[in-house]
Amino acid sequence: MAKEEEVILLDFWASMFGMRARIALAEKGVSYEYREEDLKNKSQLLLEMNPIHKKIPVLIHNGKPICESRIIVEYIDEVWNDKAPLFPSDTYAKACARFWTDFIDKKVYLNGRNLLFKAEGEEHEASKKEFIDSLKLIEGELGEKPYFGGESFGYLDVSLIPFYTWFHSYEIYGKLNIEQECPKLIGWVKRCIQKESVSNVLPESVKVLGFVQQARKRLGLDE
Repeated sequence: MAKEEEVILLDFWASMFGMRARIALAEKGVSYEYREEDLKNKSQLLLEMNPIHKKIPVLIHNGKPICESRIIVEYIDEVWNDKAPLFPSDTYAKACARFWTDFIDKKVYLNGRNLLFKAEGEEHEASKKEFIDSLKLIEGELGEKPYFGGESFGYLDVSLIPFYTWFHSYEIYGKLNIEQECPKLIGWVKRCIQKESVSNVLPESVKVLGFVQQARKRLGLDE
């Protein structure tokens, strides 16, 4: 474990990707300085620490930047290894966790974004179907387990649970009911939010909805 650490997180409150980093840090009991970024007026530090993508989150550990949420969570798990690991010890199980997190980022996130920010029509309906189908596939991976990794909260749980705070917005603009479609997944959500590392990080769904409404107005989707 590193000593005499300086840990800074550059983030934005509504980012499900930033929430991953915050939950992982909380799970490991790591103290850090949180710096909220204005994504319309990005700080010089963010531009210096992530010059390639210029995106949050960025974890700065003793002056060195780590970018991309999946990589950040892996880094946190490896560096602060005196606490329970987030990754399974089995190599195959670890590969599966990485695969499903990639699926979340490519399917759940993108189709969810289309539900919120695409005008009504065939494309919107297609995104709605793909969004629910992707959640059902993930629910199938969960099966009857309490958490994706089994008995303990781990990497794949950290990767997906931040999306829960956006579920209310997805339901409103997608005209769907996630609990009706994926009851086991919502059961998993209820277990996750009992953990302080999760409940203390996730913003209220109504706050996220307000953020979505403002974004839709800027895009001319709402009056």
